[in-house]
Amino acid sequence: MNRVENRAESSPTADTARHLMFDDLEKLGRILVQTGDVAHSFVQGADDMDATCRDFSAFDPSRPLPQKGRGTLDALRAVQDEILPLLAASIGPRYLGFVTGGTTPAALVGDWLAGAIDQNATGPEGSVNAAVEEQVINWLCEIAHLPAKKFDGVLTTGATVSNLLGLVTGRQWCGEKVGVDIDVDGAGALPDLELFAASPHASMVKDLSIAGIGRNNFTKVATLSGTEQTDVNDLKAKLAASDARGKIVIASSGTVNATDFDDLTVIADICAAYGAWLHVDAAFGMFAALDDRRSHLLAGLDRADSITSDGHKWLNVPYDCGIFLTRHIGVLEKCCRAFAPYLDTKAEGNMYINRGVENSRRFRALPLWVSMQAYGREGFAGIIRANCDQAADLAAWVRTHEKLELLAEPKLNVTMFASLGSDDDNRALLARINASGKLFLTPTVYGGRFGFRAAFSNWRTQDHDLVIIKQAIDAVL
Repeated sequence: MNRVENRAESSPTADTARHLMFDDLEKLGRILVQTGDVAHSFVQGADDMDATCRDFSAFDPSRPLPQKGRGTLDALRAVQDEILPLLAASIGPRYLGFVTGGTTPAALVGDWLAGAIDQNATGPEGSVNAAVEEQVINWLCEIAHLPAKKFDGVLTTGATVSNLLGLVTGRQWCGEKVGVDIDVDGAGALPDLELFAASPHASMVKDLSIAGIGRNNFTKVATLSGTEQTDVNDLKAKLAASDARGKIVIASSGTVNATDFDDLTVIADICAAYGAWLHVDAAFGMFAALDDRRSHLLAGLDRADSITSDGHKWLNVPYDCGIFLTRHIGVLEKCCRAFAPYLDTKAEGNMYINRGVENSRRFRALPLWVSMQAYGREGFAGIIRANCDQAADLAAWVRTHEKLELLAEPKLNVTMFASLGSDDDNRALLARINASGKLFLTPTVYGGRFGFRAAFSNWRTQDHDLVIIKQAIDAVL
């Protein structure tokens, strides 16, 4: 009978490799100082860096893995030489794409510590990490004026996963209402599930595929003329006409282009009347609650069955940090249960492994917790108010510009505009704007027109950045 050895035979190569790691551990203080210097230089320099990098040809992804390592400091120098010069300055104040926030100093501290601590934040066994996440969820509910006794949730990788959780939790809830257990028997047990949406985000459409529902398998609800807002009369009519046993309504607060907000109070009434689950995609719009000039836009959010939001957008914490909130935490936990003897714990507290798609998950609550401690409600409110004012400022400039026109009045933090030329002219103009390196805009199509979308969501954006943005656009017109 062959005997399996418990220890591998020593080899010079393996010993050398491990020696490098222990050597790095011995000089970790020096390494972290130098890493801090590199990071500090990048962060501080983001104001003057090009907003995007268009040419990555200097980096060869086909290069083979090094046979022998040379330690962390050498790898850090390689990062400086080979990677940092080719990055987009998406943390900078004039990166106006995708509702991408920067990273506050406090959030960066929390993220670095999360990496150093390296907690597998699955639950309360042997660590405070679950209690920290619980506190963060409670604080998020407080920000959004959601009663913490009714809402609970989990931090996810982003809005895509949060929207997916809304779909699967809603589907399970719909099934249970008619005596079907989708968790056990699969989606085929409720073949007549029907979804209703007017302006679903691309991530929600992606989730329809992932959940096995189908990208095109939803009932399109009309929008109010000239907006992306759900036409509640059309929604009511389509729900009334539906014979489906399970119904899910997807609403927006606000939409990714025009930042339109659905009338959640009316929609919640309609959903209650027709027994429909109400999911609200509030990936960045939820934080309009922090601006007293716009908080009314979220009226009725507390009546949603599930809510999606993001910390790595307008709260300006590093990727990844999605948010999922629900009034039906038990249903979510049934959908996401993980079974294994080693997961059986008697520790008191939330088991976050049973609230999402991940089993192993990083301590993503810590960057939020540190940032919330550092800046408080007023600090985040300051970001929201400033960014909304900046979007309004750019819109006012476009409105009086002889060569530009607004595609829609900004309601929140996004300004959509175009030149007076053709769609092809505008595609070429957008390329010139982004090629300047002074700012980054994303394309959009609104009202049948190709145009540009400027999303203000970075805490670092200031008045002088708006001057640079306007000058850069003028320079290529």
